[in-house]
This record gives sequence, C-alpha cells and structure tokens, in this order.
Amino acid sequence: MAKIPIWPGSSSFDASLTPFSFYDSDTTFQNDAVTTADWCAKRLGYPLVDIELQSANFFTCFEEAINEYGAQLYNFQIINNFNTLAGNTTGSDYNNQLITPNMGGVINVSNQYGNETDGGGGDYKLLSGSLIVKQNQAKYDLLTAVGSTISGSESVFIKRIYHSSPAAINRYFDPYAGTGTGIQSLMQSFGFGNYSPGVNFMLMPLSFDLQKIQAIELNDTIRKSGYHFTVEDDRYLKLFPIPTRTYKLWFEYQLKSVANAPVKDTSTSLITDVSNVPYSNPTYAYINEPGRQWIRRYALALAKEMLGSVRGKYQVVPIPGDTTTLDYNRLLLEAKEEKLKLIEELKELLEQTTTLKQLERKNQEAQQTQETYFKIPYHIYIG
Repeated sequence: MAKIPIWPGSSSFDASLTPFSFYDSDTTFQNDAVTTADWCAKRLGYPLVDIELQSANFFTCFEEAINEYGAQLYNFQIINNFNTLAGNTTGSDYNNQLITPNMGGVINVSNQYGNETDGGGGDYKLLSGSLIVKQNQAKYDLLTAVGSTISGSESVFIKRIYHSSPAAINRYFDPYAGTGTGIQSLMQSFGFGNYSPGVNFMLMPLSFDLQKIQAIELNDTIRKSGYHFTVEDDRYLKLFPIPTRTYKLWFEYQLKSVANAPVKDTSTSLITDVSNVPYSNPTYAYINEPGRQWIRRYALALAKEMLGSVRGKYQVVPIPGDTTTLDYNRLLLEAKEEKLKLIEELKELLEQTTTLKQLERKNQEAQQTQETYFKIPYHIYIG
C-alpha cells in the first residue's frame, strides 16, 4: 500500500501552491495562509494524530474560503442595490465603492406609464403624422388612406388626434369687438372711454371669465354639432361632424414595434443582470478581523471535508501488528454542517445591513429613547 503523505508540522508560503493565485501578491494573505494552515492542522488533531494533508491543501482551502466570503458579500450587494446598478456600464469596478441608492430603477418602470399619459414623458418619442381630410367623408383607414403619412405602415398606436372645436377663449376675446360681453358701454359711464384709441374693456373677476367660457362651450354642445372622433384598432378613424371642407388633420402616433420593443437601450457593456455587475475578488488586506475569523472557520470546514475525503479513500490503514479504520464519515458530516451554518450566519449578518433593517432599528431606538426620556422626572420650578 502506498504511503499516505501527512502534514509535516510547518509550512512556508509558495505561490505555486494556490490554484488561482488571486491573492498571492497580498503580503497579508501570504502571512495568514501560513498561520491558518498551522491552526487548521492543530484543530484537526495534530500532533496527536497524523493529518493526511499538505500545505497545498490548506492553502487551497484558505483561498476558497476567501472566494466564498466575497461571493456571499457581493451577491448580497448586487441584490440589495440592483435597481440602482441596472443600466450602468460594466466598465467600473464596484469593489470597496460606496453605492448610493437612486430612483433609476423606479424611473425606468414609471416611464412605461408615462408613455400612456398625455405629457407624462415616456421612453420613446412620439411621431407626428397627417391625413388629408376630404369634404363629406368621415371615415378613414390611417394605414391605407390616400394622403396619410403612415399609409402602408405596420401597426401603430394612435396617441392623439388634433380634431377639436376651437377653444372658447378664442371667441371670448376679440381684438376688434372687445370681450363680447355686452358691457363695453360701461367704460364710458365710468369715465374711461377716452383713455385708448383702440378697444376699451373693463376688467372683470376671473370667475366671470370662467362662467363666460363655460357658457360658450355649453352653447356649442347644445346648439351645434359637437366635435369628436373615434379610433378603432389603432387605424380606423371616424370624425364628427362630417367635414364640410378639405383640410389637413394632424395626429401623433408610435409604431407598435417600437412601443412594444423589449430592448429600449441597445448600448453594449451595460449591467443587465446579476452576472455582469462588475464585482471582482475582495482585497484580503481590507477585510476586517470578524470577516477573517469567518474565513478561517470556513477554511477549517473545507479542510475537514478534504481530510474526510482522503481518509474515505484509504479507510483502513495498517499499523504495526494490526489495522485501524479512519473516521472519515464523521469528518464529512461535521464539515457539511459547519459550512451550512457559516453560510447562514453570514447571510443573517448581511440581512441586518439592508436599508429596511437599518431604518427599523433606528425607529426602535427612537421609540425606546423617547420612552426613556418620559421616565425622567420633570423639574419643579418655584417662582
């Protein structure tokens, strides 16, 4: 049977012993890799028992533990800030950068509502079109009518038709006949008739103007044919009243292919999902002591798992005069439980740093502080 290599009792750092060499240039990592290997070996029972691992195994576990710590930390950062990060360029490295939340993600969603709101903005520009309205013809197919600027186009969304009665205010103020209110003669009575060679009028309260405008609009509704139109299937336009002359009618529209396009920004190198948010491996020297302790404990769990796998391969080892069975099952079970526990512990810690949790904590602190102040006796002043 081949001789099983065991831990020699000490180690020195060698860059060739780490699989990825992510942190090899970091002197803090080099020093901690050696001390962590020694600590893991002793926690596994050295020198009371032989440890069937070498420096390369411990260094590999240490490097993997740092990678796992960074993955958990940055995945949390990505999820917690994705609405802020989405749409930014992938060229920046967010490691050790303070991410300031903004309304970017909310604005992107609200743009969709703005598309359907008159004057509410949106994420695409409305196009302007026109149609030659003919005398005595009320119905038109915007996509086939002669004279339509979108004739033969693909499906469209009609956003606005400029077909409405003249504004009442246009008939309220007349530059030659005054306001049309029948009170011009009052100007002479007040002695103001000779102050202007042009039109004279008397300033009335704003409520008077509003009532007059409403009267004009109501008169048009009752005594005249009201202006209105209908649009069916975003293409069939019906005007009322029936046109009495030929004129050009303007409208605003958008192509359905543009409005329904799932990709509004075709720029490349943008953050689109969690896979391309620019986070790299953490800088080990910047990790604080609580973080390093988590890394050491996770490295120990990985080393225990690796040792269990090695011992499971050999299982029975001959000793002078007898054989001994290695306890690989216990090591594998303990390693699995410890890894899961450490991951959960780290996730719970990160969860406490969310904006929501911090605000809840501040609110509780404020309430408790207020209750404490209420219990302080008030001073009695005798004047």
